[in-house]
Amino acid sequence: MSFSKRFSPTGRLGGASVYIHIPFCKQACFYCDFHFSTSLKKKDELIQSLIKELELRKDELKNQSIESIYFGGGTPSLLTINDLRLLIDAVYKNYNVIESPEITLEANPDDLSNKRIHELANIRINRLSIGIQSFFQDDLKSMNRAHSSEEAKNCLQEATRYFENITIDLIYGIPNMSLKKWNENLEIAFGFGVNHISSYALTVEPKTALHAFIKKGTYPPIDEDLALQHFNCLTVKTTAQGFVHYEISNFGKPNYFSKHNTSYWQGKPYVGIGPSAHSYHNNQRSWNVSNNSKYIQSIQNNTLPNTVETLSVKDQFNEYIMTGLRTIWGVSLRKVETNFGKDYLMHLKKNSEKFIEQGLLIIKNEVWQTEEYKGNSGHAEAFFITTTQKGKFLVDGIASELFLI
Repeated sequence: MSFSKRFSPTGRLGGASVYIHIPFCKQACFYCDFHFSTSLKKKDELIQSLIKELELRKDELKNQSIESIYFGGGTPSLLTINDLRLLIDAVYKNYNVIESPEITLEANPDDLSNKRIHELANIRINRLSIGIQSFFQDDLKSMNRAHSSEEAKNCLQEATRYFENITIDLIYGIPNMSLKKWNENLEIAFGFGVNHISSYALTVEPKTALHAFIKKGTYPPIDEDLALQHFNCLTVKTTAQGFVHYEISNFGKPNYFSKHNTSYWQGKPYVGIGPSAHSYHNNQRSWNVSNNSKYIQSIQNNTLPNTVETLSVKDQFNEYIMTGLRTIWGVSLRKVETNFGKDYLMHLKKNSEKFIEQGLLIIKNEVWQTEEYKGNSGHAEAFFITTTQKGKFLVDGIASELFLI
């Protein structure tokens, strides 16, 4: 069976997702620019507001089946078991949830005691996303992570006994991290038998502590060449272990791809609940206010604290190029012509030429078993633009040059 037949997404448009943002952390990681607070004073108020927002927005997805629920943050593992139960019950009460949805909880190792893992295994959560980042203490300290190397290993030892579907986060491109050390990080991860790894290059976001440290000269600048070495090592090692590099930062074994994140890349609708959470439905994107107090106050007044924008055809095209090139499924030339027209197709072909000549992009002729391309025979032949191995590390820059401005 061909690779594309085995791993192509279904292409169904009936499914949707719910994302719940938990804006609390024990401490701030130096590299993070997500919305969170280190004070839990408003936690109970916020939980009630999340429940109320789920109710206020239930009609947005009334004709959709919820296939995944994702607790992100922040640090969702700071919530109590009862908090999580209340929020999951609220989703089931207000939305049409399929029989066996993927329900993911982002968690930090220091929150995953043996007792806590046992408790999580007894509620509806069936997937853990554990923020390991590195198995080495000096790396964790340099990033101001709250957990220790020992806690990272201990929690995985226990979690893998109770959860089959576990993904871990690892960061590469950390200054002064040798290739040997990065390889050791990967070997330790493989040793625990996890079926999914999300791995990201350390990036410097404006207004973060890391940005300030590099500016002051108290932290080494990011080394792009080192990050590329780490990335190439990552792709080779994960492939050898049976992982599929199905999205630039995501590596999963067959049947363990993230259903939630894949729904984003497929353009399926989702509702984002909580401060700073984003939503997408009917070519409209919205985002909630990034302030806990303002969010709570607005929800208590039965007002959604969000900004809404309708995506133009040009925006939709650019977004499809960005998400498509990041995945193994690529950008369908047929879909571009059908959804956007011949002018968009010609623009894409013309601007792709130089990247094809440079060996960064390739046009593949594949047979896909997806609803989108099914003919009477159940198959259809189609052309797709995807990145080559050489092009993967440069995908964001390549995509931006294919945008229609």
